[in-house]
Amino acid sequence: MQSTRDDLGKLILRLTLGILLLFHGVSKVINGVGFIEGMITSHGLPAFLAYGAYLGEVLAPVLLILGVLTRLGGLLVVGNMLVALSLVHLSQLGDLSKTGGWALELQGFYLFMGLCVILFGAGRYSVSGGRGAWD
Repeated sequence: MQSTRDDLGKLILRLTLGILLLFHGVSKVINGVGFIEGMITSHGLPAFLAYGAYLGEVLAPVLLILGVLTRLGGLLVVGNMLVALSLVHLSQLGDLSKTGGWALELQGFYLFMGLCVILFGAGRYSVSGGRGAWD
């Protein structure tokens, strides 16, 4: 019984993180990553790195939703969020929102839930059945 609940929790975690993050990825597919290129080049980095957003916000969510290479998907999410935090949100780390919450709670959610996926893996309710080292 415990394993069934654990696997269901992993499924809910994967689906929530994957679906919510995929909305950001679809926006970038539709609108492009030009604004990210500007931020990246302003930090002296090559513009092509902006395309990494597709890895963290399209590929990773699909992997999470399907439960295929799930830990890799979680790693991509964590990497994506660390880059976003360092390029865009570093000055907001200690800020609170107008409603009293942490100003970066969405970014924190994605970062730490990605870390949870890395640690927990896919679980049984996945395409891979959670049998691989990266699942």
